[in-house]
Amino acid sequence: MKTSRSSIGKSIFLAATMLATGSAAWAGQAPGALSSPDIPISHHDRVYAAEQFSNTVSVTDPVDNKLLGVIRLGDPQPGNFSPLYKGQVLVHGMGFSPDHKMLAVVSIGSNSVTFIDTATNAVKHTTYIGRSPHEAFFTPDGKEVWVTVRGENYISVIDPQSFEERRRITTPSGPGMQMFSPDGKYAYICSSFNPETDVVAVAEHKIIAKVKQESPFCPNIAVTPDGNQVWFTLKDTGRTQVFNARPPFNPIRTIDTGPITNHVNFAHTARGTFAYVTIGGLNQVKVFRTDDFSQVATIPVGNLPHGVWPSGDGTRIYVGLENADALAAIDTATNSVVANVPIGQAPQAIAYVPGAAPNPDDRQNLQ
Repeated sequence: MKTSRSSIGKSIFLAATMLATGSAAWAGQAPGALSSPDIPISHHDRVYAAEQFSNTVSVTDPVDNKLLGVIRLGDPQPGNFSPLYKGQVLVHGMGFSPDHKMLAVVSIGSNSVTFIDTATNAVKHTTYIGRSPHEAFFTPDGKEVWVTVRGENYISVIDPQSFEERRRITTPSGPGMQMFSPDGKYAYICSSFNPETDVVAVAEHKIIAKVKQESPFCPNIAVTPDGNQVWFTLKDTGRTQVFNARPPFNPIRTIDTGPITNHVNFAHTARGTFAYVTIGGLNQVKVFRTDDFSQVATIPVGNLPHGVWPSGDGTRIYVGLENADALAAIDTATNSVVANVPIGQAPQAIAYVPGAAPNPDDRQNLQ
């Protein structure tokens, strides 16, 4: 397909942006630092969703809000019931590298992390770890991938070059998810089985503090781009807790968000930084200011919103609709849904990755 001048211009702009920010090309949005430049939406960007029932990763162009295809990691039921089945089961969690070149996709039922090249949509390697892993993310320097092994009691630390497990960090049983401070100094690990969130010194791989959870079931955790606050959700009680991201890691606020509170993430705009919380039991996304914790919007989005992620410039929030097999795109200026994209079955975690596709017209390895 012929490459347009606009595509060339976008490629040059994106390359310049990434060079300016170094190898860790986070945007000025979560999970990056506020000081990083925003990356305008382009055809080089991709929205990925981990789909638990179809065992696929869907790939969407955010400019057109068009599904480009899926990366098939396994088969749906009943095909995956076979004793000879070798694919992945319950594709669920997802993280991406700071250079935007690799995804780490967690499959709960097959105890695995699958590494995918974002330029080619090709599987690079699958690493098998402990029972029922849940979520994965790269350290901000890109040198490690941390995976919560929720069916056991540890974080699996994987080398993304060799794809081998290098160490384990022992936690209380059932670690739910981890996320890192933008400077890479701390990791925050909430629990799905115990009322405790652990703070880990990343360089030492040691727990240095504990934060009380008001209930045992935390599925999701996120850090504000300014590195000041950690927000985590409590799915069983319908609450969201906020604590200080720096010592003494003290609690700041607990917000009653609603039944089946799933995921939380942030968008930084000219009006401030806002938390977007998916409320599965209400089919809504609720929006809160991070400075005074006031609720500023309630957005109807569709059946059972789950994962949530901002675009590289904070102008869009993407939400996975678990029971609608779709993505909802939210305009953060108006806090309204501007598009719905049919994708795979039962999306869980999602990720918006700026500049994931060097060639925006390439569809290789997509079905």
